[in-house]
Amino acid sequence: MQVQIPFTRDLVLIGGGHTHALVLRMWGMRPVSGVRLTLINPLPTAAYSGMLPGHIAGHYARDELQIDLVKLARHAGARLILGRATGIDLAARRITVPGRPDIAYDIASIDVGITSEMPGLPGFADHAVPAKPLDAFADRWEEFVAGHAKRDTTRSVAVIGGGVAGVELALAARHRLGEAATISVIEQARALPAIGAGANRALRAHMTRARISLIEGMAATSVERGGVRLADGHLVRADFVIGTAAARAGGWLADTGLALENGFIQIGPTLQSLTDPAIFACGDIAQMGFAPRPKAGVFAVRQAPVLAHNLEVALTGRGSMQAYRPQRDYLKLISTGFRGAVADKWGLPLDSALLWRWKDRIDRKFMEKFHELPVMETPPLPERVAAGVRDELGKGKPLCGGCGAKVGQADLRAALAGLPRPVRPDVLSGPGDDAAVLVHGKDQQVLTTDHVRAFTEDPYLLAKITAVHAMGDVWSMGARPQAALAQVILPRMSPRMQADTLREIMTAAAETFGAEGADVVGGHTSLGAELTVGFTVTGLTAGGAVTQAEARPGDWLILTKPIGTGVILAAEMARAAPGDVVAGALASMTRPQGAAARILAPAAGAMTDITGFGLAGHLMTMMEASGTAARISLSHVPVLPGVEALAAAGHGSTLLPANRAVMARMFLTESPRADLLFDPQTAGGLLAAVPADSAMDLVRRLHAAGEAAAIIGEVLEGPPFLTVED
Repeated sequence: MQVQIPFTRDLVLIGGGHTHALVLRMWGMRPVSGVRLTLINPLPTAAYSGMLPGHIAGHYARDELQIDLVKLARHAGARLILGRATGIDLAARRITVPGRPDIAYDIASIDVGITSEMPGLPGFADHAVPAKPLDAFADRWEEFVAGHAKRDTTRSVAVIGGGVAGVELALAARHRLGEAATISVIEQARALPAIGAGANRALRAHMTRARISLIEGMAATSVERGGVRLADGHLVRADFVIGTAAARAGGWLADTGLALENGFIQIGPTLQSLTDPAIFACGDIAQMGFAPRPKAGVFAVRQAPVLAHNLEVALTGRGSMQAYRPQRDYLKLISTGFRGAVADKWGLPLDSALLWRWKDRIDRKFMEKFHELPVMETPPLPERVAAGVRDELGKGKPLCGGCGAKVGQADLRAALAGLPRPVRPDVLSGPGDDAAVLVHGKDQQVLTTDHVRAFTEDPYLLAKITAVHAMGDVWSMGARPQAALAQVILPRMSPRMQADTLREIMTAAAETFGAEGADVVGGHTSLGAELTVGFTVTGLTAGGAVTQAEARPGDWLILTKPIGTGVILAAEMARAAPGDVVAGALASMTRPQGAAARILAPAAGAMTDITGFGLAGHLMTMMEASGTAARISLSHVPVLPGVEALAAAGHGSTLLPANRAVMARMFLTESPRADLLFDPQTAGGLLAAVPADSAMDLVRRLHAAGEAAAIIGEVLEGPPFLTVED
């Protein structure tokens, strides 16, 4: 019998910097069994600093310099928490992430990068953009370039800070904006102080040829709407002001109790904090007092194997820590805007297009580590297996999570067909509608249950989405959630980790149900092979439940959420879905539909929630119950960003083939977008049949409430049949 290894230790990586990205890649190839790995980062991607000037110059597209942390987390088997750490309790070993329960850790590592903000410079926060964090800077730069391209106006850029970063960005801006733009570099002392004389002369010559104004020995005193005010009162005019002169750590570190130097975490040769050996730090946020070095990506990259080794030692209690020994000097390749570069090492004046090609090769080779993650081999099957096992596994796709793990609609109907009809007078409906309807005094109560096989390693997020998913059946019947019971299966783990995981799940449940006026009143837990979360929910309705049986010919069909979660989750499991696409799907799934239901229910003749059987399957069920047909416009069906491209690439849920059985009663032209009609949804939107004369007003009200609702078609006379128009 194969033993399930329990989780006994929590390793938390705070920040998706270069060192942590490399550690995650290494971990995926050689994980430490029994360790639950967590990555906390505000965004689903992280920009690679080495290619940023090339992106500013227009040589690289944005996706070429992005490290996709969603794919990397899947590769490493890590849970990714999209949030920003704002505190650490060293005594309790908890990390604060606003908007969710604290994250427990046994060992933590910090690689959060730094910022170039200049809070002491008046007007900087309102009128300038720090070069770090890189993602925010790249976003603002593209907005600036696109905005001025539309207006066809002359552009001007001022860079505060005449170090290597400032000069490199100024040269990149010149190349991107063209000769007509005005580019200025402002340095309060002497520019380029940290490089050799040869490279200094070469970069100054490049600035002269590029007609970049270099202002030295003059401090900036404020940033205004029209530019940068200097100490002598002169205004350097600029439409876009870049700050590179500062290197600041996040202010939250000051409250952690960790030993800091100028805000940066003091570490020893093993990369552990001088205060607490359970805390590691790396990259720009770490201060190497044992071997002071400038903030540079080369050190972050070379810290990675040492950090990976030392984390393993700390987690297993086996082996000896390694010491990190940074080199005294390193080769700096500084791009010059056009496809050229200057090299700085040993004072040599190297300057050529060949150097840029060398730098480009180095950068692309580094990014290939993340764009082409190694595929880990699947363990071989035992020699003796039952007939059909290899055929079932040979279908090529792992079992999906969420609603993609449901039993197909036809098989489910066959299984339920033998159930007797309800005999109690206070049970008004049996299987078939979204929820059972019970007599509740003079009113009605609805009862439903749903559970979700984990598609994310984050129990808090999974519970939040599952709660929204479970309430969908209540909302679709025009009821308000009343009470919920939780059913939780935890993977095997230590008692402390069980308690922490349940704390996260129940906090999410209490928050999500509580926001809709429902109470969580208990539940049941057990240990099993994998994380599964479910809820049984009751709801109350005063005016009678809205069923699926009263859609009338002439009604218009309103859908309240875009579709595509099944394709995105399947692609994410295959490490093929871009991180921002996955983040968009998760945000959609966490959005409750209570407000939408309260708008639609008074007008709806029939309503359902779109879940495992897809839009086509659930619409067909409504048509069967109502004895009608329907017509929808495929172009009017809202879909999640990025999902159509994933569908075109062949990604789809394991439930998709079963859902396509409904095509026997459909007319449509097959296409990747049409495939999304059969895509199983987790925590999907509501589908309502409403009178045509009220549909537009209802959609306006839904939009005002923040819902991405759309009119997608109409109900027709005739036997159940669905016509899909392009």
